Amino acid sequence: MDLEALFKVMGRLVGQWAPGEDAAGPAFHELMKSLLPFDYIVVFAYRGQERPIDLYSTFTAEEHVVFVSMYQAGPYLLDPFYRAAQQPKPGVWRMRELAPDRFFSSEYFRSYYTQTGLAEEIGFFVALDNGITVVLSLMRREQSGVFSAAEFALLKKAEPVVAALVRHAWSDLGRRFDLAIAKRGRSGRKAAQPSVDRVWRDLNLTDREAAIVELVLQGHSSESIGLRLGISTGTVKVHRRNVYRKLGISSQTQLLSIYLKSLG
Repeated sequence: MDLEALFKVMGRLVGQWAPGEDAAGPAFHELMKSLLPFDYIVVFAYRGQERPIDLYSTFTAEEHVVFVSMYQAGPYLLDPFYRAAQQPKPGVWRMRELAPDRFFSSEYFRSYYTQTGLAEEIGFFVALDNGITVVLSLMRREQSGVFSAAEFALLKKAEPVVAALVRHAWSDLGRRFDLAIAKRGRSGRKAAQPSVDRVWRDLNLTDREAAIVELVLQGHSSESIGLRLGISTGTVKVHRRNVYRKLGISSQTQLLSIYLKSLG
């Protein structure tokens, strides 16, 4: 069977029979179950730095706290999937393809991501209008192991029908983001979304220092930061020492703590 051709045909037809917003998550779940085994699914919508909207997940109530509630509180700003959604990078991606060179030894990975107990995460990235990207993630726990090359290739073939499903079912997400902001305003909480720029301004960092420590927290090495910013590795290290001195800290653990507390 030519699966790639089949998925392309389904993608063209999906608008005629695809489920609505409430049924889209379960429909995606059933489609993925027919293709390969996995442990979890979560679907997030991203718009700028705004708090992601969780559209669907298969977590228990306890798992939901770690994978969704804690994530939405601020750590999402350091997530490689979030960063890719901002570009955007449509298609199917493994987490390790998008992660910075030191991501798996970063404080974000050690303090937050390891709590998930995941061996691997693969995401379908679907770019919509108004700067919104929907990311549909398939996850496997450490006991289940990573996705094979053949499984990854199969998911890439399924991308046309998944993208069509998303565009049909979640075409009005801009309204949901606007309503979420309005709801926080009515409840007396800050209507503004977490702002990385505001955090660094409040901590009295220069634009260059802010750029460097943000990349540090995302999991970039000094060498990677230097290449991205067009400066030497030595200059990166000098700026990093200056930031630590300004903030009265001596470790990335303390830097991450200040960052998350400042986000509120």
